[in-house]
Amino acid sequence: MTTTFASLVIDCAEPTTLAGFYARLTGWRATGDDGYAALEGGPVTIGFQRIDGYRGPGWPADGKHAHLYFTVPDVETAVKELVALGATVPDFQPGGGDWTVVLDPEGHPFCLMAAS
Repeated sequence: MTTTFASLVIDCAEPTTLAGFYARLTGWRATGDDGYAALEGGPVTIGFQRIDGYRGPGWPADGKHAHLYFTVPDVETAVKELVALGATVPDFQPGGGDWTVVLDPEGHPFCLMAAS
């Protein structure tokens, strides 16, 4: 069987807000509405699906959660720019300096690594 990975969908409270946040991070195009928004223009579509009463996963938290990794030219600069857009940087940083955990405006963790 041959398959193609087409998209990843993230549950959230505000799809257009998160799509806009990640569009600023990636440079991809945000589309959609209050029920479902997406980032298009990358190797895979990232969707954001509205779930009424949604609460972010927390970091660190028990249980397994998926999170995204992004490479950036300069991690420190990217973190400053993302914090200005509503992200936060948690105290718990397990990467030993190899990556930085950042929380998007709804609390979904993602990691930034220096591009090589």
